[in-house]
Amino acid sequence: MSTLPRHFQILLVPSHVVDRSGAAVEDSAVRSATVEYTGETGASGYPRYSGHGVIADIDTATRTVEALLVDGAELDYGLTALVSDYPRA
Repeated sequence: MSTLPRHFQILLVPSHVVDRSGAAVEDSAVRSATVEYTGETGASGYPRYSGHGVIADIDTATRTVEALLVDGAELDYGLTALVSDYPRA
């Protein structure tokens, strides 16, 4: 039995940001949220993570956001959700 990561950071990045000129993706994000595994499986069939107004179903194998709500609504057009490792202290 594999264990799922407890935390991820979700970064919302404008889709038009193609060249970051060497900046980290975190610097291009318009919003970020640390999400924690809820112990549930979402409607998409993937593990559900939640925190800071964000609910995300994440495919932990590919680190892809399969479903996402931000403040109870779907993601605005023009934004892309990216998964980053939870920052370690």
